[in-house]
Amino acid sequence: MRVSHRFTAGSARFDEDNLVSHAGLVPLLGLAEQTRLSEIIAEKVSIKTSRIKSGAANPAPKLLGVIAGMCAGADSIDDLDVLRAGGMPTLFNGVYAPSTLGTLLREFSFGHARQLESALREHLAALTERTAFLAGIHEQAFVDIDSLLRPVYGHAKQGASYGHTKIAGKQVLRKGLSPLATTISTAHCAPMIAGMRMRAGKTGSGKGAGRMVAQAIVTARAAGAVGKILVRGDSAYGNRAVVRACRRGNAEFSLVMTKNPAIARAIAAIPDTAWSPVRYPGAVHDPDTGAWISDAEVAEVPYTAFAATTDRITARLVVRRVKDARYPDALFPIWRYHPFFTNSTLPTADADITHRRHAIIETVFADLIDGPLAHLPSGQFGANSAWALCAAIAHNLLHAAGVLAGRPHTRARGATLRRQLITVPARLARPARTPILHLPSRWPWAPAWLQLWDQTIGHSPPAPV
Repeated sequence: MRVSHRFTAGSARFDEDNLVSHAGLVPLLGLAEQTRLSEIIAEKVSIKTSRIKSGAANPAPKLLGVIAGMCAGADSIDDLDVLRAGGMPTLFNGVYAPSTLGTLLREFSFGHARQLESALREHLAALTERTAFLAGIHEQAFVDIDSLLRPVYGHAKQGASYGHTKIAGKQVLRKGLSPLATTISTAHCAPMIAGMRMRAGKTGSGKGAGRMVAQAIVTARAAGAVGKILVRGDSAYGNRAVVRACRRGNAEFSLVMTKNPAIARAIAAIPDTAWSPVRYPGAVHDPDTGAWISDAEVAEVPYTAFAATTDRITARLVVRRVKDARYPDALFPIWRYHPFFTNSTLPTADADITHRRHAIIETVFADLIDGPLAHLPSGQFGANSAWALCAAIAHNLLHAAGVLAGRPHTRARGATLRRQLITVPARLARPARTPILHLPSRWPWAPAWLQLWDQTIGHSPPAPV
């Protein structure tokens, strides 16, 4: 591509008051209004005492402004100023300055963050009623739990400390903050965030996991999960608290167990004839025997976990073994074993494949890191907690809009949804006092955008009986 005109130094001017940079926020905030997001936040979040006079006034419209800015691509408090450019203040009411929004975020304490997390869970259930973005939840729902370490820099970040993380497959120490998140997904939809809690970087991954899982199960039930719920987690969450929460919530669990002598004895007791190949990407189907030729094999054995405690439970220990790549020329195969503990009723191979899909939560983390959680913008721990929860609400709202836009946006990344549905330039006109958005002609994703518009702005709820 080449520039087709000969411009001069004075050819560029920021002087158009009717241009809108993010026209997709109109149907998106229409969806937020239909799912009562502002009302839910107003009911849940109440800051009685504030450090700055009027700093905590009107939390609902201010937090809605933060969420809208995140959906438009903001990853810092200063970026929220995008909502005040051009015709945006004319198109939307209650647009606040970034400094005002930052003042509100700094008023948040641990308890206020819990209030906002409650609003996140209730809004998720409201989105499920309004859209089909958790399709299939009546049959089977999956609750995944995991944490990540977001790096921070400087000495002014409250709660920042050194924690372990993996970079390029290697364990390293990194200074940061560690959000713990739970997601809800089905076999037919992308995962949605059910809860998020900010913690210090040095906090153990499993701290608070039992309560988070219990709340996620309740949220899944409220969202319509009348069938089975399977809770999945890695070795940091294979503990008594998480298993106890699953049993109390009448949910199945599939949790990686930390290796110990008892598990080693259980694995050693599995006979060689019990191992069977499992189908993974790259496996080859043997036309003669009908079996899958793969380096991975699975087997299971009964196992009693937490035997010396009151939470003693006997279930299945499913073990996957793969050849150790460090010894490719060994005379006999050297195996690496990966056990997980589950009470599901799936066949062994299916249980292993289903458990490995726990990695779907990493796509949520990738979405957040590529968006609002690219930075933790404040030096105050409470402000960063509120920022992370607003990012979770924005994630759910954005992906629900993608579901309404139809394929291929139902499972698209957050960056794709922002680029194709939200960051759409428009010119605001009002002939005969009728507002009209003039959008770009030949916009490649115009059909999907108009479908989202019809499903929100043109939506007529059924009349009450």
